[in-house]
Amino acid sequence: MAEGNGNPQPGGSEPKRPSGPNMKLSRNVMSWLFLLGLAMLLVMVLSNNLMPPDPISISKFETLVQNQQITKLVIRDEDGIIEGLRTKVEGDPPGATLQFRVNFPRTAIDSKLIDRLTQALPNATVESDRRNQLLLVLLGSLPYILILGLIWFFIIRQLRAAGGGAGMLGNFGRSRHRVTLKEHTNITFADVAGIDEAKDEVREIIEFLRSPKKFQRLGGRIPRGVLLVGAPGCGKTLLAKAIAGEAEVPFFSISGSDFVEMFVGVGASRVRDLFKQAKENSPCIIFLDEIDAVGRRRGANFAGGGHDEREQTLNAILVEMDGFDTNSQVIVIAATNRSDVLDPALVRPGRFDRQVFVGLPDLQGRYEILKVHLKKIKLGPTVDVRRLARGTPMFSGAELAALVNEAALIATLYNKDFVEQSDLEEARDKVRWGRAKKSAVVDERDRKITAYHEAGHAVIQALDRDADPLHKVSIIPRGHAAGATFSLPERDRMVYTKSYLQAMMRVTFGGRIAEEVFFNEISSGAASDIRQATDMARRMIREWGMGEKAGFVFYGDDESGGAIWESQGREYSDKTAQVIDDEIKGIMDTQYARAKQVILDYREKVEHIAASLLTYETLSGEEVNALLRGEKLERAGVGDLLDAAVKNDAVGVARPIQLDPKPRADLGSGPLPQPG
Repeated sequence: MAEGNGNPQPGGSEPKRPSGPNMKLSRNVMSWLFLLGLAMLLVMVLSNNLMPPDPISISKFETLVQNQQITKLVIRDEDGIIEGLRTKVEGDPPGATLQFRVNFPRTAIDSKLIDRLTQALPNATVESDRRNQLLLVLLGSLPYILILGLIWFFIIRQLRAAGGGAGMLGNFGRSRHRVTLKEHTNITFADVAGIDEAKDEVREIIEFLRSPKKFQRLGGRIPRGVLLVGAPGCGKTLLAKAIAGEAEVPFFSISGSDFVEMFVGVGASRVRDLFKQAKENSPCIIFLDEIDAVGRRRGANFAGGGHDEREQTLNAILVEMDGFDTNSQVIVIAATNRSDVLDPALVRPGRFDRQVFVGLPDLQGRYEILKVHLKKIKLGPTVDVRRLARGTPMFSGAELAALVNEAALIATLYNKDFVEQSDLEEARDKVRWGRAKKSAVVDERDRKITAYHEAGHAVIQALDRDADPLHKVSIIPRGHAAGATFSLPERDRMVYTKSYLQAMMRVTFGGRIAEEVFFNEISSGAASDIRQATDMARRMIREWGMGEKAGFVFYGDDESGGAIWESQGREYSDKTAQVIDDEIKGIMDTQYARAKQVILDYREKVEHIAASLLTYETLSGEEVNALLRGEKLERAGVGDLLDAAVKNDAVGVARPIQLDPKPRADLGSGPLPQPG
């Protein structure tokens, strides 16, 4: 399986632009200077309005003239207004304005009045102001011009800058892809492990791009499109990056969400621009990540008309991939984890001819992925990679990458010189179930209930041969759980048998039954167990045809996401629904009864395991088997270790127990095994 989340690598290079750091700096300086100038002009224009002149009467004006208290006069004979500036006198309040204005009749202001004022105020400046009406209009509208200028600078200018010279909104129709060449990435097929079949199919495409005549010799045609399908974190995007590292052709990469914008028609325009540039650089590869963002089934929502933006984008993709103007030298690779919702026209032959499944890795795949990641860290001599691969079933490549990284961090926090097996196992539990809350303060009664709950799980897990072998059991809170019981599958399961599912149901029931038997009380700690058991029983009857009365019929929900007018409800009668409910309840009641009988028969063993959990907090599968055989554990408990830490005195470490456990029993049928 390919790693799904490796170290960040340069994914591509943007086209070079003429602007550099110095040009950007000069543009910023000019922008700030422009804004500063606008602000200064605005202050100058509005300053007069902030301090308006004080209107006075004609008699008071004459008093000021007689007392020689005026320093400046401006006579506006056209308006009949005389404005001036007086001196400050006693009695003026703080901050009082010294500017004044006198309204005269227009006929009263003539050349004689101006001469008299000039003679009466020899120490003052007397001016005659004939205003330009056009200038007055311009000055009055200057604040509005400044506001419009700011709007232009901050909004329209930015849109023009984004338009690349194609008009104000020109850039919205341009594709936002990245062009990646071989020298721009160091990810190759050597960094992709666990998906050999997918690598082989993609390798055919790379070989065709390098030597197309080799495939055309017999009249063959390479697929125009390849769809990578798989669960999240399985390595689809990493495989695409490896293609960019292996191919010697331009690699155009873009996400499906980059096509959709706030304007209608932008997505289709970007699709056309992307394929236009790809054809100009053919042969090349186009990688569309998360194509389900635009490739969903048409008509599956209320906005299913022909003017829906997403459907317009999808139509453009369909035309470009297999329309009248098709270029066979352009290969499209897309990735999605929701292939069930894609439009049928998109996945038909001629467009996405080939679907490559990138699923969860098997045992060998996990081993190869772990080897790729473990090359980057220092490992201790006791690390068993195969055991770790066996203990990580259903882990994706991204989770395995996170596991190795977490192990390195854990070893670093403990100041170790290398990563040990215990660090890797702790990292595995942390990635899957959450961080252990070793410092959490738990009530003693809750702690005891948790111990018996997990002991009930562990006993059935260890005894039932149809269940996965027990790996370890712990009452240390982890994530949302107060405790956990971990299994270690012997092999990867591609299919689930009825006996295995029933055994796993019995394991989930063990915790609740132990609480009921030993405390005559039940708690909410079995919520996840109930949900898990119910889901298994429901799928057994509704989807997998394991019910005796419901029969070999599919009663599950259709998740393909059809049109809104198509039936999305139940497609069977109320009578059939009652039969399904009865069978689900019946299979759960049967397995619950068998699990309860096991707990009652092994009551003493459950008590011993619960007591050991209260002492040691964590027990391995070998130690649980030893307790089932009546042996005693010889290692320091948690309390002893705490006392030793206080005394700063090292105490003995747990001695490994060599066990040869008895073959496990069949708890699903026949007489139950007797405790021994």
